[in-house]
Amino acid sequence: MIVIEGLYKRFGDNDVLNGIELKIPDGKIYAILGPNGSGKTTLIKSVLGLVIPDKGQITVSGSPVSHQWLYRSEINYLSQIANFPGNIRVLELIRMIKDIRCQKSDEQSLIRRLKLEPFLDKKLDKLSGGTKQKVNLLLTFMFDNPILILDEPTSGLDPAALLELKDIIRVKRETGKTIIVTTHILQFVEEMADELIYLLEGDIYFKGSLSELLQKTNQADLEHAIAAITSGRHV
Repeated sequence: MIVIEGLYKRFGDNDVLNGIELKIPDGKIYAILGPNGSGKTTLIKSVLGLVIPDKGQITVSGSPVSHQWLYRSEINYLSQIANFPGNIRVLELIRMIKDIRCQKSDEQSLIRRLKLEPFLDKKLDKLSGGTKQKVNLLLTFMFDNPILILDEPTSGLDPAALLELKDIIRVKRETGKTIIVTTHILQFVEEMADELIYLLEGDIYFKGSLSELLQKTNQADLEHAIAAITSGRHV
């Protein structure tokens, strides 16, 4: 479980997080939504230890993360941009990440599922954006850790790869993983998320299931429900 208590963060004169209180239990898929500048990235980076909050506490699996780093070994993180060294080959990158993490990995099944076999000996700067994203997914899912944080995981994927991604995520959920997703693809959220967390101007405006959000806003779909929250028309 991830527990966030009284989390504040300011950059200059801009209050980015305003006392966030949030509990994220194990075994579900959580979609963190919100417009640009709502605090999504800062919240995620705070959990990862990449941003130091001004106030508040974050605990992961019962242990505070402040001034710690070992807890990160329990997290698989997919960054929004697959920014890899262009002059190394895909297989070399896989081996390098395995050496760094020193964890048991299952890359072979993912290589087959994502159809990466033809690209293993190719340099990364020769790959298309969609293929780089598949490599990004491979590096994220090949380690069996309890928490997965996925930042825009669908970016650049073709329909077949998107179906594989959804199936991989569902299997991870069934094995009890905690999965946090940020995305602007609302159809993906509707299909995959168990719980929605909507941020606006550093505050949590809603936390709950899609059906609860639709009932709260008296809307028929997620797109209109979010529009209602953003405009202050929720009931």
